[in-house]
Amino acid sequence: MSNINEMNVGPRWYVAHTYSGYENKVKTSLEKVIENRGLGDRIFDIRIPVETVIEKKGDTEKEVEVKVFPSYVYIKMVMNDETWHAVRNIIGVTGFVGPGSRPTPISEEEVRALRLEVAEIEEAEEKRVALTFAVGDSVVVTSGLFEGYNGTVQAISDDQTMVTVLVKRGRRDMPVELEASCLALENA
Repeated sequence: MSNINEMNVGPRWYVAHTYSGYENKVKTSLEKVIENRGLGDRIFDIRIPVETVIEKKGDTEKEVEVKVFPSYVYIKMVMNDETWHAVRNIIGVTGFVGPGSRPTPISEEEVRALRLEVAEIEEAEEKRVALTFAVGDSVVVTSGLFEGYNGTVQAISDDQTMVTVLVKRGRRDMPVELEASCLALENA
């Protein structure tokens, strides 16, 4: 690609597209290529944005890392023929994001939004709960004022932190807003 060298504008973030599930393999392979070919002065950083999600099944909670953008690897590099070929020839890489075969760096606004420049990206991420129930499911309140009560999920907030449950209390059902972490599927 003769016009790649003309694109060289210093270190910028580029996005490489990979086969599904190959993100970590691509990162590891690229780190080895950088070391073996001495490209550390042109390929500076490789990131796979992840977030920690708490999956809750019954009474057990498990932290799981989930890729924010599956099939994409972010690479801070100086774009030239040598670095383009080094990345493009990694097994699992299908190409760079950009029009045609021309890699396009992401903007500074996108870098800030993705928090790629933050050194401790994992610590900056908020943990969220991955709900195992949906609207209409029967749940049990596991803690708080209504602990032990059964109910039916009526609504779930957009950020999945608060749930409105129709709690069965005597002959009357009462809508109660509870934190999602205080609920478990009935018979789970």
